[in-house]
Amino acid sequence: MNQQASALVTAADISRLAGVTRATVSNWRRRHPDFPAPAGGTDTSPTYDVDAVRAWLSARGQLPDDTPADELRTALRSHPGNGELALHLLPAVLAAARLGRKEREALPELRDDALLQWVRSAAADGADDIPGIESPSYSADVTGPLRALVRCVVMDGAEAATDVLAERLLEDAGGTGTYLTPRPLADLMARLLTDSAGAFPASVLDPACGTGSLLAAAASAGATELHGQDILVAQAAQAAVRLRLSTPEAVISVRTGDSLRSDAFKGLTTDAVLCNPPYGVRDWGHEDLAYDQRWAYGVPPKGEPELAWVQHSLAHLAPGGRAVLLMPPAVAERTAGRRIRAQLVRDGALRAVVSLPQGAATPLHIGLHLWVLERPDPQAEAPGTVLLVDAAASDRDLDWATIDDTVLSAWRPYLADQDGFTGAPGIAGAVPITDLLNEAVDLTPARHIRTTSRQALRPALLARQTSELYDQLHQAARDLTGLSTEGDWPPADDHTRDWRTATVADLLRGGALSLLRTAPAGRRTRSGEPLPQPEPELGGRSTLTATDVVKNRPASGTEADLPTGAALPLIQGSDVLLTETLSVGRSAVARVVEPGETGCFLGPHLLLFRPDRRRLDPWFLAGFLAAEQNVNAAATGTSIIRVDPRRLRVPLLPLAEQQRYGAAFRHLHELRTAAHRAGRAAEDVTRLLSTGLTGGALLPHRHGSA
Repeated sequence: MNQQASALVTAADISRLAGVTRATVSNWRRRHPDFPAPAGGTDTSPTYDVDAVRAWLSARGQLPDDTPADELRTALRSHPGNGELALHLLPAVLAAARLGRKEREALPELRDDALLQWVRSAAADGADDIPGIESPSYSADVTGPLRALVRCVVMDGAEAATDVLAERLLEDAGGTGTYLTPRPLADLMARLLTDSAGAFPASVLDPACGTGSLLAAAASAGATELHGQDILVAQAAQAAVRLRLSTPEAVISVRTGDSLRSDAFKGLTTDAVLCNPPYGVRDWGHEDLAYDQRWAYGVPPKGEPELAWVQHSLAHLAPGGRAVLLMPPAVAERTAGRRIRAQLVRDGALRAVVSLPQGAATPLHIGLHLWVLERPDPQAEAPGTVLLVDAAASDRDLDWATIDDTVLSAWRPYLADQDGFTGAPGIAGAVPITDLLNEAVDLTPARHIRTTSRQALRPALLARQTSELYDQLHQAARDLTGLSTEGDWPPADDHTRDWRTATVADLLRGGALSLLRTAPAGRRTRSGEPLPQPEPELGGRSTLTATDVVKNRPASGTEADLPTGAALPLIQGSDVLLTETLSVGRSAVARVVEPGETGCFLGPHLLLFRPDRRRLDPWFLAGFLAAEQNVNAAATGTSIIRVDPRRLRVPLLPLAEQQRYGAAFRHLHELRTAAHRAGRAAEDVTRLLSTGLTGGALLPHRHGSA
């Protein structure tokens, strides 16, 4: 092989390489004189020679085993012009993923010349499917990164390899401000496209597709024709690859360019549009597009770019077609946009506005809105109401199951029978168009739903519901009190205990543990063993989702929550579950499966550890896997943090002592569960009482006493 120049790595790369936080790397730099000196970069953002860093970490015992993804990152950094290389390696990911298992596993062992011959032939066939790549070139000096890439595809899967290439692409593209639409939100937006008969639209367009998360959700729901456009070549290329990996049978067309200024799909009419448009971009082409035919509802003011995206989406719909857009809440009330809002409402193009809780999507500090729009059908009667849903009022902890239920339990009945829809007090209502067409045309759900719900309140029903909730609160409080009596936790001598540990990777190699997850077809576990293949028939089994584990509730998922063409592990008794992703400020959750969960499918974003009961106690394993310091050392990411299970560490203790710790961890789990149940019961009863009192349906307790 050709000799490669040594790579330069940043402090963030070092933290990922060592499995520690950025703060730890900063401490090493300040406190250890022998820490490698910067080899490049700037004073505020230095870079370091990766070989020197590896040697320093290895000497201190801080260098975990490299994962294939780590090797690929290093190989990309060691190659000049790695951004262009990362783009040109995307067709190689597709080509490798399309091979049979044996052919794919043979790729890393090929000689340099044979590997280059394969990629030049195979990747050329798929390059036309990826925007931004006209003729990929592979010189002899790319064999190192190419070999690391195919090894990553074999061991971690094509999606993991794509993720690493995406990191490099966004670094070079200056991808600041580019955010993924979270999967639960993307799924909810896709479900809003389903018609009253349960049918999903065949063709879907996303004019600001990013890396394709909304189109992937549409494909999972049943779309067979996917069109996307993004202004960043790096994003559009990723979207094309991700979609072809997840839905190879679909018709996929992804283009680059500014959709407003240079629509790549001009003249295309689709059944539906999903879009998370860029927010607050004032230079969107207002002057150049003043006479554009898309502005059927009025020329968008310069400060209202989101209303340009709304009309762009409507222009691509067939009559009766539906669009769902994620919008900043200010669009519903800004003075500059009131005329366009009024016309959208008057013509029946705006069908629903849904307010979401803070944290549903970036920016996390703002409660965003969903706008559901329809291209008016000249042959159909215009609707007389707009559905407004205040989902932000129903959930404070970002429980997506609750949010989905709140939104869909309002949207589906409204869609089926607008005239007979009664709504939910304080949550959802069908507001007459005449009530919205005032001077402000304010479409914020809370301003209408919370002020018009008094008529729907039923005093006798509220009183009965309050009594039932009080009973639930009393039982939850008794359970919590009973679990709180055990408070004798002795100290561990004068110093904290110090024990030998092993990584999960070590335990996998030693056979003490196996690791499963729901992953795309052909992907393998970290132990190198292929995941179980899907059963021929799903058989109506439930799916345990990540939210179910976090909320410690029974399996609530269905077959719709499972990716198509995926390996589908079944949950067994004594399995340990750990959430694979978590948001900033949230802790990982681990627990042992409940008896009623055996036989369920394992949902996405969950890690399943199956211990050898002769060597590992399940609750002992769960407690240490979820330890905050353990997860922090094995996690990567910024807004969405992903846990690398191979780097988690477990103490090496005799089984009898493990069982003592396991009993303690189980007690803590039961205590936490009881506290959450009591907290939810208190929230429910106070919310219902507040609604009844302020709405005039309930009287104060002992209101007749002095």
